[in-house]
Amino acid sequence: MDEKQPDVNLSEITRDYQRLAGVVPPGLRQRLPYWLRRALNRLYWVWYDSLDFLVELTGKAPFHTLRLFIYRYVFRMKIGAGTSIHRHCRFYRPAGVQLGQHTVLNRDVFLDGRTGVQIGNNVSISEGVAIWTLEHDPHSPTFAERGAPVRIGDHVFIGARALVLPAVTIGEGAIVGAGAVVTRDVAPGAIVAGVPARPVGQREANLDYTLDYRKFLG
Repeated sequence: MDEKQPDVNLSEITRDYQRLAGVVPPGLRQRLPYWLRRALNRLYWVWYDSLDFLVELTGKAPFHTLRLFIYRYVFRMKIGAGTSIHRHCRFYRPAGVQLGQHTVLNRDVFLDGRTGVQIGNNVSISEGVAIWTLEHDPHSPTFAERGAPVRIGDHVFIGARALVLPAVTIGEGAIVGAGAVVTRDVAPGAIVAGVPARPVGQREANLDYTLDYRKFLG
């Protein structure tokens, strides 16, 4: 895994919006008619929704090589050699997703790259897993957003339909049981299960395997 990135308070979507807004000098922006400012704001979100639609459409493409090409070179996702992304996976802000080598995303996996997802080498993520990096603060009077990156070490296995919440780090070699809800960090080699996820065992150390699983049409 690469060196940890600092946590962020604002989602990258918010930063993208602020950078776009900065194209128009603040003084000029204040002089624009309200209807024009509103139209520009609406235009930004139309662009964002269109991008989200195209990312989802890519997940339905029938050829694995084609999907990887689009993810890498159109949506700027960082994908290591030998990594497989099966059909019907979904991504929020794919440019914020980093996948190591020989990692497998099975069908219907969801990754939220809005504040960043880092996944190591030889990680197996089962069908229906969702990894979130941004959520709403239920205690905020304005329902403000909050979040931080999720980091997953090498040789981690995440079972089907598990849910990983923002700011979680899953250590190398850990296992997350099917249907678990991970709300806090998981130690290297730990086996966790349940809602919320709790330690139920320990995995053997010295893991030494390489995942090489992909489907031509899958």
